[in-house]
Amino acid sequence: MKTLKEYQLLTKQAVALIEDEKDLIANLANISALLNMNLDNINWVGFYLLKNDELILGPFQGNVACVHIALGKGVCGTAFSTNSIQRVADVHQFPGHIACDAASQSEIVLPINHNGKTVAVLDIDSPITERFNDIDEQGLSHFVSQIETKLNF
Repeated sequence: MKTLKEYQLLTKQAVALIEDEKDLIANLANISALLNMNLDNINWVGFYLLKNDELILGPFQGNVACVHIALGKGVCGTAFSTNSIQRVADVHQFPGHIACDAASQSEIVLPINHNGKTVAVLDIDSPITERFNDIDEQGLSHFVSQIETKLNF
């Protein structure tokens, strides 16, 4: 598990990685790789982007994933529609959970905003239940708040 200080360092690394690059897909791909390399006990990390009134799979690290997610459906669609972090200790207890990977047991999804509108989500899955705690939520929330200002949606 990461400390807040470790999340702050990870955030600085991400910002440095993307601040001179304008391409959205390249930046999301590198952010996915950075998180995958630095977070323990995760089996999927990536982005879903708003396109044509649904979430479409973006850059990620992990197993093959669902390509289309309806707004308001599953953990990702709920995070997007409510513009709120969804931290789920046991995905099998989440009503309407979309099982893209049967190995995933817990999940955290953070909305990404641009010009006051939700435009994407960062999704992180774990093969163990209760993987994500308050520190992860705070650290990842700060992480997203810093990268979303640098991304070109």
